[in-house]
Parts: sequence; C-alpha cells; structure tokens
Amino acid sequence: MNSGPTVLFCVGATKAGTSWLHRYLSDHEQCHLRSIKELHYFDALENGTLATQTKRNQIARQDLSDRLGDANPTKAANILRQLGDREHWLDVLARPAPDVAAYHGYLTGGLQDETVVADMTPAYALLSGDRLRAMAAIAPDTRFIYLLRDPVARLWSHVRMMAARRADDGIVRRGRADRIFDRVLKGREEQIAMRSDYRSAIDKLATSVDPGRLLITFYEDLFDGDGLDRICQFLSIRKTPADIGRKIHQGQALAMLDDQRRRARAWLKEQYEFVQAHLGTPPAAWQYEMARVQV
Repeated sequence: MNSGPTVLFCVGATKAGTSWLHRYLSDHEQCHLRSIKELHYFDALENGTLATQTKRNQIARQDLSDRLGDANPTKAANILRQLGDREHWLDVLARPAPDVAAYHGYLTGGLQDETVVADMTPAYALLSGDRLRAMAAIAPDTRFIYLLRDPVARLWSHVRMMAARRADDGIVRRGRADRIFDRVLKGREEQIAMRSDYRSAIDKLATSVDPGRLLITFYEDLFDGDGLDRICQFLSIRKTPADIGRKIHQGQALAMLDDQRRRARAWLKEQYEFVQAHLGTPPAAWQYEMARVQV
C-alpha cells in the first residue's frame, strides 16, 4: 500500500543555506515543492500568530497581483502559479486550527509521481519538543534536516539581514549593523541569539525525532564536500547537477571588523565545542575560527 510521499521539514538553521536547498529540491524531478518556501504553520500554532501569518500572505498575494499586469508571458505564468499556491495556503490558514489534514493537502497539492514534499521553515528549530514530535507524526515517512553554518559567519549574515530589514531603504549600513551586533552579544536580540544556539536545537531534535529520520549536516559541505550526497541519500532521491556557485540570499556585503570577529568567536565558543564533540571534525571554515577562539 502506498504510504504517500516523504514529508521533509528543513528546520534551519537561519542563514545556513536553506534557500539554496529549497531551490535545488524545487528543481529536482523527484521532489514536489510549492512556491512558498517558509510556511510558518507550526510556529504560528505554537505562538498563536495564525492571524499574523494570514495578513502576511494576503500582502504577498496582493504584491503578486500587482506584478502580474506588467509581466511578460513567461513571468506571468510563474506569477500565476505562485498566486495559486498563495490562494491555496490562505485557504488552509482560514480553517479552524489546527487542521493537519489541510496542511498536508497543501504540501501534496498537484503531486504526481514525486516522492518528496517539503516545508522549509528555519523557525521550526525553535519549537518545543512536543511540537516537533507532533510534526514527526504528520505522515508515515516524515524526515527532518538541520543545516549548520560556521557560527561566526552565520551570526554576521543574520546581523546584516536584520540591518537591511530595519532600514527604510533596505540598505545595510555599518552603524546599524554594529549596533545590532553589540545588542546580540549583550543579550538584547533574543531572536538572533536563539538561532545561534545550535546546542539547544540539536539537543531538542535528538530527543524529539527518530535518529533515523534526522539529518544534521554542514552548510559548507553543500558546496565543498559530501553534504548534497548525504541529503539525497537521506531523502532517497538521485543526486542531480547543482549550481553550487549560486548561493541564494547572500545579502549585502559588509565586512566584519577584526574586533567583532574576536568577540563573536568568544561568545560562540560553546557552540563550536558542542558541535565538534557531537558531530566530529567540522569543515575547514569552522576549524579556522575555532583555532582562534579567545576567551
């Protein structure tokens, strides 16, 4: 009896290659991914923010509609597909929550012969163990991927992203980025700090998810190692050619200052030590930073 497709939850980490992996899997003939990458369904259930998610999706739907009039035929077809996905998702959000059957129906909407569907929402790494266990039971074959990126590089990428979001013109500037960075290290940017806490996320996943259905691998190995091979084997799909030179959402360039790097290494020392103790020797970028940690 067919048990249905594998349901993949890619639960992070933030700024650790999840957008690149979403694009890779979206283009894979054995995978069926809808155009909305981050559904935020389970964190909205846990935090009581379904109304907020509904509003965000309504705004996104209107933006797509506004773009449709000036689009050429190729772009118009893509926008129409995205509008269809957005309408379907808004229908799920409008139902009395939780409606796991409707959620699963969204993931599999339009499925043909593909063997994998996915929800790639990094915020899920912050969920409670109970919520993760409930997610693991959503389908007979449910799997989780958690991508790790060098902690210093991940932190600085996240800081730059937030600096851009908080600027009226979307430009990353030194002063704003420096202030956000300082607040992180002083405990005043809880969301950024939580997403830097690999130890907490991995401990929670390890106690909530069947070890055979959990893959933890390194962002750096996606582009210079066996990371993609491991992901394809984990999902039982063929490895196909990947555009490893195209990294999605890299953000605007802004160099990290030497003193910031020194302070970040010390602040993240526990994360480096935990990952090495539990996952073995990390990629070269990690080793470079670890060798220079000062307390």
